[in-house]
Amino acid sequence: MAGTSEGTVAVTGADGFIGSHLVERLVRHGFRVRAMALYTSLGGYGWLDSLPEEVMAGVEVVLGDVRDPDSVDGLVAGAGTVFHLAALIAIPYSYVAPRSYVETNVVGTLNVLEAARRHGTGRVVHTSTSETYGTARTVPIDERHPLQAQSPYAASKVAADKLAESYHLSFGLPVVTLRPFNTFGPRQSARAVIPTVISQLAAGHRRIALGALTPTRDFLFVRDTAEAFLTVGTADGAAVHGRLFNAGTGREISVGDLVRTIARLMDVDAEVVVDPRRIRPDASEVQRLVCDSGALREATGWAPGHDLTQGLVETIGWFRDPENLARYRTGTYVI
Repeated sequence: MAGTSEGTVAVTGADGFIGSHLVERLVRHGFRVRAMALYTSLGGYGWLDSLPEEVMAGVEVVLGDVRDPDSVDGLVAGAGTVFHLAALIAIPYSYVAPRSYVETNVVGTLNVLEAARRHGTGRVVHTSTSETYGTARTVPIDERHPLQAQSPYAASKVAADKLAESYHLSFGLPVVTLRPFNTFGPRQSARAVIPTVISQLAAGHRRIALGALTPTRDFLFVRDTAEAFLTVGTADGAAVHGRLFNAGTGREISVGDLVRTIARLMDVDAEVVVDPRRIRPDASEVQRLVCDSGALREATGWAPGHDLTQGLVETIGWFRDPENLARYRTGTYVI
């Protein structure tokens, strides 16, 4: 990786779902990782606490907050590459507390970009989301698709993406933006549909509470997402700097068909009931997402290594471990 310290990379949001998988992938690839975990008085490191000892031996955990510029400055100093994943991501909560999304997703990104500019960081890999596209106007969705902020969350990510773009154009900061579609897998919060369904079924529930069943999504297994981050983090700069890349499978499935697929793989009968609390406002619901990741494949050679069934089988196995399932409140709606 490019930068002042070839063997050291920094990761914001390392304590989260995708971040912890990326940390694990980076360490196994031979990098020393400086991982930011959000400070809490409980003293935990989020999902980093679940990683094997041999992985954590290659990790320096830094407690901090991307909203605090001094925390970010200390994390970035001396790192050759910064992977910026820290964000508030739950769409329903963005209706409740939109300012917190601006402070974390927009101001937090500004802090990362400023620190990278100050320290001459070799590369910043910024994380976007397919939610910035809104409901597909054309399919599959490539990087030229218009941006439509259909939730405060999506708006905060559009703003963060544009900040990253502006720092490349204004200051020559070597930034690459990765826009994963709907990532799923072990360790994901039950605020997302796949862990919501699997955790309820694994806990013995047979009436599954969900929101809208007709929207379609392009689901990408988390190890493939982590590999996409690693790929854009290590690719030749001429191929990726200043560019934005989609990462997805190019295949879509409706939420209703997804539930039936999970129930079949778990060999259970499930009844779906619509929970009004889980229904997004009509104009805010993204009805269709399906990815065109051709630009990423062409620039780096990346391709997903798991289809939906393979990823679901592994995720189901993880949730069926009682120790993992115990981390989830399966009878509670997670906003």
